[in-house]
Amino acid sequence: MRGFLSRFRWFPPIALWTASASNPYLPLRTMGTSSEASDEKHQSDKHDLVAVSAKEVDTAAELASGEQGEVDPEEALRVRRKIDKHILPLMCILYWIQFMDKTTLGSSAILGIREATHLSTNQYNWLGTIFYLSYLAFEFPQNLCLQRFPVGKWMSFNIFIWAIALSTHAACKNFAGLFVVRLILGVCEGSITAGFMIVSSMFYTRREQTLRVGYWFLMNGTAQIISGFISFGALHIKTKSFEPWQWLMIITGILTLFTALAFWFLFPDSPTNAWFLTPAERSIAVRRIKENQTGVENKHFKKEQMIEALLDPKTWLFALFSALDNVPNSLTNQRQIIVSSFGFTPLQTTLLGCVDGVIEIVTIYTGVNLAARWPDSRAYVAFVYFIPNIMGVFLINFLPWSNKVGLLFGQWTTGVGTTGFVLSLSWLSSVTAGHTKRVTVNAIMLSAYCIGNSAGPFMWQAKYKPRNHIPWIIIGICYVCCMVLLLAIRYVLSSENKRRDNEPIDDTYDDVYIERIGKDGETEKVRVDKEFLDLTDIQNRDFRYVL
Repeated sequence: MRGFLSRFRWFPPIALWTASASNPYLPLRTMGTSSEASDEKHQSDKHDLVAVSAKEVDTAAELASGEQGEVDPEEALRVRRKIDKHILPLMCILYWIQFMDKTTLGSSAILGIREATHLSTNQYNWLGTIFYLSYLAFEFPQNLCLQRFPVGKWMSFNIFIWAIALSTHAACKNFAGLFVVRLILGVCEGSITAGFMIVSSMFYTRREQTLRVGYWFLMNGTAQIISGFISFGALHIKTKSFEPWQWLMIITGILTLFTALAFWFLFPDSPTNAWFLTPAERSIAVRRIKENQTGVENKHFKKEQMIEALLDPKTWLFALFSALDNVPNSLTNQRQIIVSSFGFTPLQTTLLGCVDGVIEIVTIYTGVNLAARWPDSRAYVAFVYFIPNIMGVFLINFLPWSNKVGLLFGQWTTGVGTTGFVLSLSWLSSVTAGHTKRVTVNAIMLSAYCIGNSAGPFMWQAKYKPRNHIPWIIIGICYVCCMVLLLAIRYVLSSENKRRDNEPIDDTYDDVYIERIGKDGETEKVRVDKEFLDLTDIQNRDFRYVL
């Protein structure tokens, strides 16, 4: 890790540039002005000033460069509230919509889709799996598109396609038709969580990210409640040509279409061009996240950052956690079938599904607030929230089958640990810097999420019914492994922080400038803070990992 950076410490910038024609740092020799003479005299004691191509630095570099002093806390708070007002409701609505749409398959299971389309148990499981396989196959391309194109517009495009695919579920008569539309849903959803992770890191500080990621993720619970009532209403729609499950698809498809239109016109692509912020407020929005040392974004793909992401151990620790934590997520499409097997009627099963949503809302809300209140507590909070999941697995495996209330309670408690995955998403965004590295790590994390979700449905075989002991034992093992991984990740990051605390000060990137046209029409050079150089968390030795 430090071996790579040592090359930059021993050679002056001119040597770096001559060593590689592609190096973006170029020596400045003739750009000084009288007002900068004293500053250049000071810099000459160290090395030449360095100019950098605009494509190499963060998009916020020019906006934030030249600004002196700290941001006024009251102004920063006012801007943050303005950001919350304009983007957080849209993010929450979309995450509610995407989860509701994703779980329409599970809701439709008790509304007649399996009988109407003649699905076997294995075919039904494949419909859950193909969603995540297509999500997996297109996750990295989706992340590259999120870097290349405006984030808000790209997500809007995907939501629109997804709305059409969801509505066409109602026209499907067999497994093949459902297979195709579920595949399309998976392709489109790959942009949403990845896009939200990028947007959260663009607009919010690391502490704020923990809360905001929790707020939009807990909409999964809201979706379960609202979806339950929509399913309840669809169950009572009596038409000759359309069955209740078809009405469910049409209703949710229309809601998704409206959301796509709202995102296209209202959701910003970046704090540097947010339509609801004035130029001065955009500068404040960028400067207030300076403490993240992750910048806003960079549209230029950097191969070296992708390679660094692949070689970084923490990337794979987070990925392993994501995969194991989402094997139990196969319960998303199985929950209502399992509850129904306890002896509840379709109507009771539909309404009881709302309780899962309430549990998810309460646990995520409390979990992210605890993690935000106590510094460096993400791993510990997530660890504690996994304990009820273990308890739930034991209850379901050992309670008498006649105790349906106890079994139902056991299943509900397995939803508490969702908080761990939510914290891991915000944690990953907070400990990764460099835009290309960030989108690469996000893609790997969410690809692992897909692998876990793809493998999970095949646990639920007819031969294990009704108790499903084998699936529940696998789920319990996954939860225990996740608890161990959380502590391992914390140990690795804490050790790296201590190592960096003992390193000498690194001034490699202290004197980097960009050129811009001043108000008088003259070209001027402006110093770019290290935080906006699009450095990775490994390149920037001042970067400290939150725990």
